Amino acid sequence: MDINSLVYRAKKGDGSAYWELIEPKKENLYRIAFCYVKNEEDALDIVSETIYRGLLSIGKLKIPEYFYTWLTRILINCAINHLKKVKPLSSTEREIPDSTVTEELDRAQVMDLYQAIDQLDSKHKSVIILKYIEDLTLAQTAEILNMPVGTVKTYLNRALKKLKLDLREVM
Repeated sequence: MDINSLVYRAKKGDGSAYWELIEPKKENLYRIAFCYVKNEEDALDIVSETIYRGLLSIGKLKIPEYFYTWLTRILINCAINHLKKVKPLSSTEREIPDSTVTEELDRAQVMDLYQAIDQLDSKHKSVIILKYIEDLTLAQTAEILNMPVGTVKTYLNRALKKLKLDLREVM
């Protein structure tokens, strides 16, 4: 079934249509949430909160094709709000899923990368996560963050420069 009809049905109160929309994107939502909070339980809580908030406000979605963009924006807002509520974890308290560790990077390098990403402000962090972790295009990232593509490019460039500088200091 296409996204337009599923969104239409979900807006009319069809919970199974809403679940059909959510199911294929749960892993992506979790990955984005985890990049923000670095904790499996908190990431799952954020995904649950996102799904709940999406269900409550799906009637406000004007263009059905933007459902996933809209839901990702809700997720990012939930993650940022969560981070404002809790104290930052020290680097030794963080959990890193085994799937994140690749052959090129060992666990220490991944920790260093996560720490460097954590040092970025929320807009720069969001651009990095969406572009490199979720592998979205600049246009998709701009749509989710509700900013012009040129601004996304600027944030991306600045974030990469800061990450390079921070990671050089660690190495």
